[in-house]
Amino acid sequence: MMESARIVARRIWREGSLTVSGRSIPEETAVALTFNGGTYAVMMTTPQDLEDFAVGFSLNEGIISAASDINSLDIMPLDDGVELRMWLTKTKADGLQRRRRHIAGPTGCGLCGIESIAEALRPTAVVIGCGRQFSPEQIMMAMQGLSSRQKLNIETRAVHAAAFWSATSGIVALREDVGRHNALDKLSGALARASIVADEGIILLTSRVSVEMVQKSASIGAPVIVSVSAPTALAVRMADAAGITLAAIARADGFEVFTHPHRISNAVAAASDTIVASACLGRAFSDAI
Repeated sequence: MMESARIVARRIWREGSLTVSGRSIPEETAVALTFNGGTYAVMMTTPQDLEDFAVGFSLNEGIISAASDINSLDIMPLDDGVELRMWLTKTKADGLQRRRRHIAGPTGCGLCGIESIAEALRPTAVVIGCGRQFSPEQIMMAMQGLSSRQKLNIETRAVHAAAFWSATSGIVALREDVGRHNALDKLSGALARASIVADEGIILLTSRVSVEMVQKSASIGAPVIVSVSAPTALAVRMADAAGITLAAIARADGFEVFTHPHRISNAVAAASDTIVASACLGRAFSDAI
């Protein structure tokens, strides 16, 4: 398997002087995802945790419903990349034959190759019910635990991370990649392969929250997303429609809650009874945008 990072020579100009040294930087590889002999997507990704990536991508694309829908998965190194060769159950293979989508995506591309606006804004799964509440202190503790576990980012300072945190176990899984969407796909695959249910935990992100990140999190079934960066306006509307609590701009001094504050204990007082009741029931996506 290819290395996830390599050391390259560099010249450093700082404070008026020149030095030469090596630096570790992340690898980036073309990865083809094939199903039953046909290529579905080619993505640029970090060549680690590729089994998780294959399963998570397949789940989040709606190609499969569970990891068990993949009869076999082989990682095939090629001269210029890697092929993730999957064979699906007959039912899923037949369903895939009816789809027309083909993706050729650059690093971190979440909606490459979509053929219509309707596909890009497809309704998300809806997280129904109030679920577990989390305190602001728990959310801060979860986010503070990210940095020390981002091994590849500690080495390279150039990759994104997606993690899953639960109140009982802390950070259960963390995956890294040069692409933020890929990192979340890898996390999805890791949770599915370990049969971890995400409905009482939090997805932690080190990246901007775009609409695709909300769609993938909804597919995973997580009721709460927390990110260090800001969301887009469409991502906020999507999270609201999906019944997901979206907290972002998480810093050492706190965070901001954009949707469904009822799952964060100290935020309930700031929300009206109407908002909380609506959040617990969930709404259709078409009502929101």
